[in-house]
Amino acid sequence: MHQAITTELQIDILKERSLLIDDVRQAIKVLDIISYFRHAGYWRHFETAQTPHQFKKSSCFSDIVSQYSFEKQLRVLLFIAIQTIGVSVRTKIIKHFAFEFGTFWFMDESYAPNETRLAANLAVVRKEVSRSHDDFITEHFRKYSEPDLPPIWKTLEFIPMGTCFKLYFNFSDASAKHAVVREFGLNHHKFLRSWLECLAVLRNCCPHHSRLLNRVFPVKPVIPMRMPNSWITDFSFCEQTLYPQLCYVVYWLNSIPSSNTFVADFKQLLSKYP
Repeated sequence: MHQAITTELQIDILKERSLLIDDVRQAIKVLDIISYFRHAGYWRHFETAQTPHQFKKSSCFSDIVSQYSFEKQLRVLLFIAIQTIGVSVRTKIIKHFAFEFGTFWFMDESYAPNETRLAANLAVVRKEVSRSHDDFITEHFRKYSEPDLPPIWKTLEFIPMGTCFKLYFNFSDASAKHAVVREFGLNHHKFLRSWLECLAVLRNCCPHHSRLLNRVFPVKPVIPMRMPNSWITDFSFCEQTLYPQLCYVVYWLNSIPSSNTFVADFKQLLSKYP
């Protein structure tokens, strides 16, 4: 049976595994704030492959703490970037769909190739609407009782990002979907679909403190060889690592006409944690 151990004993175990700890008092303070198990995901990269739980020569506890701090700040940068992208995609869907297909296109079965998926998506939308206390939602229902959902420009602003994009994917008119992707310098909505699926995974990692570094991502983005705007030229990377995730995020941000400083902030972070 696994037994709980003191922070001091945790330090002793790490030392026995050849981890260098210059300042034991400081290490105890760190492990009292950030748990041993949370750090474990970061020091796996410092362990030898031959001997489980033995650290490579010259591995330092301070380096592991620095890696944790680097990623903590990277998650903040990514979360802001993902918010910017998510808001912009919602806005473009509203822009290109509402005028041509009506205020309530997202409820219209004639536009949904898969009615089962539409029903599931609308069930989520209705649940979110029913528990919303946003001013613009409560004010809407003071004025209107039908239909049972607000127009798309209200509804799309507060439903989960995943549900929003599922409504987009389950739409029959390809020209409308292409109009949205062209706003972001993409050639086909299959790229947007892939990137949105990856973005959902990346987004979940940020607030839940999931590890980003040295992680094998379960969903890898479709990476086009050519793009209309400035794009990567070296494709020798592993597709399930963080690097391609950062590439599509940067491309996406650069297609949105707003002053984003993601690349500059990321480079500054690399300088701070070399």
